[in-house]
Amino acid sequence: MRFGRILKAMALAVGIIAAAMPYACEASAQTHYRPRVFVGAHGGADFSRIAFTPSVEQTFLVGGNAGINFRYIEENHFGFIVELNWEQRGWKESFDEVPYSYSRTVNYLQLPFLAHIYFGRRGKFFINAGPSVSLRLSESTNANFDTATVGSNPDFDNRITYQYGLPVHQKVDYGISGGIGGEFSINPRNSIYVDARFYFGLADVLKSGRTEPIRGSNAMTISASIGYWFRIK
Repeated sequence: MRFGRILKAMALAVGIIAAAMPYACEASAQTHYRPRVFVGAHGGADFSRIAFTPSVEQTFLVGGNAGINFRYIEENHFGFIVELNWEQRGWKESFDEVPYSYSRTVNYLQLPFLAHIYFGRRGKFFINAGPSVSLRLSESTNANFDTATVGSNPDFDNRITYQYGLPVHQKVDYGISGGIGGEFSINPRNSIYVDARFYFGLADVLKSGRTEPIRGSNAMTISASIGYWFRIK
């Protein structure tokens, strides 16, 4: 499966972070370090699609994201982040030389648990990675054609159309998130940051399987956001 390489790459990224943790802890052990606690918020844009098997012609669906954050830093260069996010995912299909449009937007309540490694002082570079669980809130479809009658439309003879009649199958989605970013401290208690993140869902979005018309339907999302941290301890 071609998306197996994506999973291997993300597993490698998590492995790199795990391998770096002992070195970060060893460096911090040389000096006394007081734990720090932060709360914050962020917002931005999502660019998502679905990894369908068989493949469906798509472009990225643009959605939004927003959330609140909690960060605990126990050691110098290492900590963890928990977020509670609203996020929009889905897919938007592309059509060549025909005036059709189709998109499906799914709203989620997302809870990521992220390892957080950073380098620098006032200006920091960071890497975040970890698992994520999402609860589906709602879904909506935007199409300028009748999805129930595409079987009789000759313009769709060479397209996969099974997905039009399938609702989102999973109430709970889960996957892996990983990303990089930068943080700038305004003063000892306040900072702003930018974050770019990739999410790959391990659960099928639509009803999928070897005996189903759609054999795979994994969510893929690139997120870009800007956020704010306030140190409370």
